[in-house]
Amino acid sequence: MEDAYEKAQKWNLNVKGIIIANPSNPLGTTLDIETMRSLVAFVNEKNIHLVCDEIYAATVFDSPRFVSVAEVIQDMDCCNRDLIHIVYSLSKDMGIPGFRVGIVYSFNDDVMLCARKMSSFGLVSSQTQYLLASMLSDDGFVGNFLRESSKRLAKRHYVFTKGLEQVGISCLTSNAGLFFWMDMRPLLKEQSFEGEIELWRVILNEVKLNVSPGSSFQCSEPGWFRVCFANMDDETVEVALNRIRAFVLNRENQESNRSKRCWRKKHLRLSFSSARLYDETIMSPCMISPHSPLVRTKT
Repeated sequence: MEDAYEKAQKWNLNVKGIIIANPSNPLGTTLDIETMRSLVAFVNEKNIHLVCDEIYAATVFDSPRFVSVAEVIQDMDCCNRDLIHIVYSLSKDMGIPGFRVGIVYSFNDDVMLCARKMSSFGLVSSQTQYLLASMLSDDGFVGNFLRESSKRLAKRHYVFTKGLEQVGISCLTSNAGLFFWMDMRPLLKEQSFEGEIELWRVILNEVKLNVSPGSSFQCSEPGWFRVCFANMDDETVEVALNRIRAFVLNRENQESNRSKRCWRKKHLRLSFSSARLYDETIMSPCMISPHSPLVRTKT
């Protein structure tokens, strides 16, 4: 962070804040408490803002647990809370994206005043507010829903990633979110972002699966893809896995056959029958060409 901040200063860029997603999209990982503390300390030192997108907060299905920045700053002395802001939505955790309900939580009165004024352009209907208030007030329902959601996410994540491992496709270790980070680098024809987009088009048009290339998330290394695994039923998961397996195996067979052809070309050589090579009558310059030594190709 310090290096990035100094570079921005050299380029005369006015850094006003840092935006993070915790849990991460697209990685599906959570930031530990020490990392969060270092972030808060950094923004306080530079007097810039920290905006935390915690929209996937309740999708954690494995350790380590999720730690909100609101929890972190409670234990920190000399922290300017006016610099800390949280954005959230019910779309992911509760599975109701159609309600279009977003939340801004800030310790800064000026930010809240501005948010209230802007909210008039995207008001939530009274009926929606009443329904959501009633649902969220039911602690038993919310608790059971989130526990069941976590169990199902863990199971689906395991089935999908282990299915990919069977054909040699590894994934980044993750513990949250509705997606994971799939490593397709071995399948790139060339290690470049052009090669990544070429592979993505093949997966989209031929395999008929829509995964997101890492370049669309500004990934610095080509060959990574985000796979969403929570927006389908079990039957569709099996269909998707079978398609990916078939594609990978077919690709490996093509590469194997191509390697064999290249090997044959590399090891192609000419040899002569030793008996005929030293037969003076055959090698005589007076003999006509049909009696020249036979050339045999060996691999």
